[in-house]
Amino acid sequence: MTPKPAPNESLLDELEDTLAHGTVARRVETLRKVTDLFVDGATDFADDQVALFDDVFECLVEHIEISARALLARRLAPLASAPPRTLHRLADDDAIDVAGPVLSKSDRLDEAALIRTAETKSQAHLLAISLRRVLSRAVTDILLRRGNDEVVHSTVSNPGADVSEASLDTLVDRAALDENLAACLAMRPNLPRHLYLKLVAKASATVRTRLEAANPKLAQEVPSAVRMAGRRARSSAVALTSQTEIAHALVRSLHAEGRLDDRLVVQFTEQRKFDEANAALAAMANVPVAVAESIMIESRAEGVMILAKVAGLSWPTVKSIILMRDELATTAIADLDACKATYERLRRSTAQQVLRFHRVQDAATPVQA
Repeated sequence: MTPKPAPNESLLDELEDTLAHGTVARRVETLRKVTDLFVDGATDFADDQVALFDDVFECLVEHIEISARALLARRLAPLASAPPRTLHRLADDDAIDVAGPVLSKSDRLDEAALIRTAETKSQAHLLAISLRRVLSRAVTDILLRRGNDEVVHSTVSNPGADVSEASLDTLVDRAALDENLAACLAMRPNLPRHLYLKLVAKASATVRTRLEAANPKLAQEVPSAVRMAGRRARSSAVALTSQTEIAHALVRSLHAEGRLDDRLVVQFTEQRKFDEANAALAAMANVPVAVAESIMIESRAEGVMILAKVAGLSWPTVKSIILMRDELATTAIADLDACKATYERLRRSTAQQVLRFHRVQDAATPVQA
């Protein structure tokens, strides 16, 4: 296909005359003509022709008011072949009406431009970036660090945003005081299972406080109601991502074939595979996965050691589980020497009794509630 002609000489002459002597109205009219010409042939222009338009637009952008720049931004932002220098100039505009359409829609903006804007511009600029179809982890981290609540909620709700696990962990802590953020996080399709469980635990604390404040006479009943809600959340189909279900199925298969042992558990923990490690511990201790999960997210390590003792795991394997758990939860590392001493003293029969008591209490909660 023959490329369409670039701006002709008469239009370039008009542009030169407009910049030298024209009124604001005439500049805007010239911009409209150039924009119409580019949009009409955008898909057919060669790179050198796009570069020529880039020169023309840059000259005009410097001499027009905000409303005209905003119109230009809205027309150029969706175009895959839009002039790159012009787009960067519009994206860098302090006026959000100008920068917003480009920041939220243009695929021609490179990551460096997005990072620069995210680091330096207003919350409105950050909100526009958060609406992009795809957001890299580098950009997302800045939005979550600099953004206000609206920016953070928008970013977390964006399925195309690649959010690092470190950022998600920080957001889970923040969600304890922000129910809207908690809801946004819970809806993310690929939220790691251990962070979902941490979110449930922290959100439960918020719910507990609010329920107790609203119903002082029922304060004694609130903890058991929250425990029941948390258990339902952990066991619900909504809470289980496809990755979690695949992990559980893999572990069930390994256990049925008699291949589940200390070596595999250590392999899971070293690779930070919470779902697999948790399901393995549950299978080897012969308890439901939900019971193992509720123990794994407790702040103290005693529950994990009780499960591990029932499962017959060696201390090195138990140590690897504790280290994985503490790292994923970003909590202080447990005193491993003290844990080792406790684990070696712990008798398996005692661990089995404690675990039976734990399961009876857990099963009794709905009746009490």
